[in-house]
Amino acid sequence: MNAKKHPSTKLFVLDTNVLMHDPTSLFRFEEHDVFVPMMTLEELDNNKKGMSEVARNARQASRTLDGIVGGFEERIDRGIPLDGPSSQLASGRLFLQTEPINGTLPTTLPTAKADNQIIGVMMHLTDKHPKRAVILVSKDINMRIKARALGLDAQDYYNDKVLEDTDLLYTGTREVSTDFWEANGRDMESWKQEGRTLYRIKGPLCPDLLINEFLWQDGERPFHAIVRERSGKTAVLELLKDYSHQKNNIWGITARNREQNFALNLLMDPEIDFITLLGQAGTGKTLLTLAAGLTQTLETKLYSEIIITRVTVPVGEDIGFLPGTEEEKMTPWMGALEDNLDVLNKPTEEGGEWGRAATRDLIRSRIKIKSLNFMRGRTFINKYLIIDEAQNLTPKQMKTLITRAGPGTKVVCLGNIAQIDTPYLTEGSSGLTYVVDRFKGWPHSGHVTLMRGERSRLADHAAEVL
Repeated sequence: MNAKKHPSTKLFVLDTNVLMHDPTSLFRFEEHDVFVPMMTLEELDNNKKGMSEVARNARQASRTLDGIVGGFEERIDRGIPLDGPSSQLASGRLFLQTEPINGTLPTTLPTAKADNQIIGVMMHLTDKHPKRAVILVSKDINMRIKARALGLDAQDYYNDKVLEDTDLLYTGTREVSTDFWEANGRDMESWKQEGRTLYRIKGPLCPDLLINEFLWQDGERPFHAIVRERSGKTAVLELLKDYSHQKNNIWGITARNREQNFALNLLMDPEIDFITLLGQAGTGKTLLTLAAGLTQTLETKLYSEIIITRVTVPVGEDIGFLPGTEEEKMTPWMGALEDNLDVLNKPTEEGGEWGRAATRDLIRSRIKIKSLNFMRGRTFINKYLIIDEAQNLTPKQMKTLITRAGPGTKVVCLGNIAQIDTPYLTEGSSGLTYVVDRFKGWPHSGHVTLMRGERSRLADHAAEVL
């Protein structure tokens, strides 16, 4: 293998799970070279069967490799330039293992295991190219620890990470300082439009604002507004509707804190098609979303029905041999929905038990529960689509779901990025983090991170001390 390129470019050895996590990872290493051991190809072959996301990615990775290798006429051992197949994304070369490598592994590592054979290839390449950085790329933590223990260089695959640090994730809200009006309120215009109060401000803060970002200030003159327009150093703010007041209740629910008020302003705005709500357990994500959905489905008839889907971890696998229809099979995953409907369907004085049962049947007839597996190829028109537990979706699955939305559909994604159950997904690479980051500032989307739990004093105390 002729890999004596400039020593400053690195040689990355890919583990199978990187290719199965992101089939396009071959093109993500810019000017550096990529080495694919024979064992990686063997494991791709072992994982190609089935309908799961992993099998689909394994097949896609194999097709990508076939496309690169198939069109190359010269000797493969000299490396295949990637600039053509990657449409100039990468300028390095792809090396496949073309010779048997019998690296001397420590006796403690059984050679029958695929991971250890890849580590053997790493040791061989490190000896062969002493002046070059040879780095193992793997999503498997134990594999990276083993490689480092043997003195080899190993890294996680970072390319799909939206953010290094989730503390930097857009929260959708911004506290403005006490001198906000002095600095940005010169030549301020104010007017009313269809019952809404708008302000046009100019000042140094305006270029940093994002459309549909919430601004708030506490103090003698509390102030809650949303950014509606922004161009250069001017911005238009709209005062929020106060959903914490009983007269503005949504299906009997009022906002209990500032962020819940922000969330209800987004949920009740027909101009906003895509909403993400992040928050710990008990912050009211599902309850607010359902209350807004029921109001707009049953009272204002803006949407024809509510569709709820949630990731059944294991993600996208078969929903299994439970008896019954798709709806009935999804019931065990929908306990959270039932709990919230109990809150929303409080017994009223007039109707008594019968009235309550009738209301419950009416509500249930407008809520459909769907499994993720059957979403491909569908189009939802005039629906209110709720994606619950969205932190367990990969960016690709998230794209599949959001692109189902037809005209008049609103999509609401709920989740808590601190509770990810899917293997190989982290807070930085979750589909939920991805959409929050990509959609910020789009005029028809909004995001709020809910901070305060509103379940009970017991739950709040447990969250603090446990």
